[in-house]
Parts: sequence; structure tokens; C-alpha cells
Amino acid sequence: MTSQRSIGYLGPHGTFTEQAVLSEPDLAEYDGHLFTSMPAVLNAVESGELDLGFAAIENSIEGTVNATIDTLAFSSNLLIQREVVIPISMELLVAPGTTLESIETVVSFPHAIAQCRVWLAEHLPGARHSAANSTADAVELVATAGDPTVAAIGNRLAGSIYGLAELANSIEDTEDNQTRFVTVARQGVPKITGNDKTSIVIFQRDDRPGSLLSILQEFSARQINLSKLESRPTKKGLGNYCFIMDLDGHISDAVVADALKNIMAKQADVKFLGSYPTAGTGATQVRAEANAAWRSAEDWLAGVQSQIND
Repeated sequence: MTSQRSIGYLGPHGTFTEQAVLSEPDLAEYDGHLFTSMPAVLNAVESGELDLGFAAIENSIEGTVNATIDTLAFSSNLLIQREVVIPISMELLVAPGTTLESIETVVSFPHAIAQCRVWLAEHLPGARHSAANSTADAVELVATAGDPTVAAIGNRLAGSIYGLAELANSIEDTEDNQTRFVTVARQGVPKITGNDKTSIVIFQRDDRPGSLLSILQEFSARQINLSKLESRPTKKGLGNYCFIMDLDGHISDAVVADALKNIMAKQADVKFLGSYPTAGTGATQVRAEANAAWRSAEDWLAGVQSQIND
């Protein structure tokens, strides 16, 4: 009899991360372990303490979750297995009886506070903002303190768990607020589905004019769409940056493999973060047509080369 597989994610109970895990029926069956930070989750997978890790990587308002992407890029050798995207609705949660006028401090995960800047500026312009390890951690802190001068930004699940009242709902700055999460493991690349994404980190070998353009041209020439491109400091001095990229397609796609091979051979070092099913609609038809054209070109070349005299 095999033991139950384990998964780690940001705690305490009631985080958006836990909400995302529970939205995936198979992951909900895993033995869940709560951690105080996303790097701690990923490090536990790296060490073998966990089978899988689950962490937020991007928000539609605030962009990349740097703690996650930096750990994947610089501190670990993990592979992304899937992505999960859920809508995010922020609630202002308080001890029962608290009024908006009494609130002096708003506590939450920094990304959550940033996603509610406009609402906070309009309704609580004088309130101090305080950082917590997670939205649920903030809710638990407010519930424990029972202080009518402090409010937390979190979700309804956390409010229900810790017995707080919902003073205002949907306070995020945009209606289409979403967060993307990834599941990571020490090894393994999921099979191609035809609707996949590949994540990589590119470290330029030479900082010279046009180097990024020459890298991007490898993708353009093969009709590979980049759904994400951003620079991150390498921690090796000012002006030293790498590039985080998400591209449509799978490492087993002929055109994707050829592009990455060319970049590695001629221009930059590539760290492969994974090829995995995308949560969106993707560009399946475009990728299929590009792959078919590439295979046709390879068949043509093989036919020409077969005529070379021995």
C-alpha cells in the first residue's frame, strides 16, 4: 500500500492559494502541508520533503509574484507541472461591530493590498498598511486581536474560518482580477496536449546591442508566441538582468525545441522551468500549423540530403 502523496502551499487555512488547490479535485486529495512563505514551499519540494508544491506566480493587476519566480529561476531546479487560474475577490474583514470610521490599520499580504489601492485611497485614506505573510494570516491576526481599529483584506473563506465580519466586498481595483498558480515537482515533464505553455529563463552571455532582439527573432521566425516577457535582476550587480519568458507550445514541439536549441548554441544560457498544459484557450491551431510547416521543411531537407553522394 502506497502512502498518500503530499502537497505544500501557503498557509494558514483560508488563503487564496488553498482555495486554488481545492479547485483541482485531484490536488484536493493530496496530504496538504501549510507553510509561512512561497519560497519555503518550493524549498521543501527541492529537499524531498514534499512531492508537490503549489504557489502563486502571477496576478493580473500586480504582475509577477517575485518570491516565487526568483526561487524557481535562481534557487531551485524544479519543474512546473500545471497552472491554475482563479478569479480573485478581495473583502475587507473586521471584528464584529467594527465600523469603517474606526479603522486605523489595514493588514494583508502586500500583493493583496496593492490590488486594492484605489478603494483604500478612497475609503480609508488615512489608514496605515501593514504586511502579513498571507491574506489568511492577516485575517487570523485580526480575529485573534479583536481590535476594532484593525481590518484585514482576505477572502470569504478565511472570514468564515476565523469568524470575521465582511465590512466591504469586491474591493479589488478591477473586476477581472485573476491570479495564476503553478504546481511544481522535482522532476517530470507532462505529456504534450496541444494546448501547452513552456516557461524558461534566459541568461545572456554578452550584454551587447541587439542581443535581446536576436533572441526574440528565434521565436518570431518560427511563429512562436510569447505570452510573457519580463526582465529580472540576477542578483549579481546593477544592470545584470535575465529574462523570464512564457511561450506557447511544448518542448516536444519541433519548432519550440529548435528555437531553444539555437538560442543555447548561439546566444544565451537557457534554464528550462517546464512545459505544461495551459489554463487558457491557448493557440492550438497556430501551433499545429507551425509544427506541420516545420515537419514539411524537415522532410524536404532530408530528401535533398539523401541525394548526397557517398
